[in-house]
Amino acid sequence: MDTGTIAVVLSLGVVAPTWIVFHYLTRWRATKTISGEDEKLLQDLWQSADKIKRRLHSLEKIRDAESLSWQKGAGDD
Repeated sequence: MDTGTIAVVLSLGVVAPTWIVFHYLTRWRATKTISGEDEKLLQDLWQSADKIKRRLHSLEKIRDAESLSWQKGAGDD
């Protein structure tokens, strides 16, 4: 074998696979964290869920004040 063939075999058999592995490891680490935009969206969703939870609790308190047996009859349809 001449030197050119050895260089091609080494680059295809060792260097290229190693480079591909490290390339995708770097990309995986970069995407492992959430972006600022995603963090803001998550915070907005959390706040919306909290508002809905408080509203539902308020509605249940109002409904309980009007009729104590409303929850018992909900599944009797």
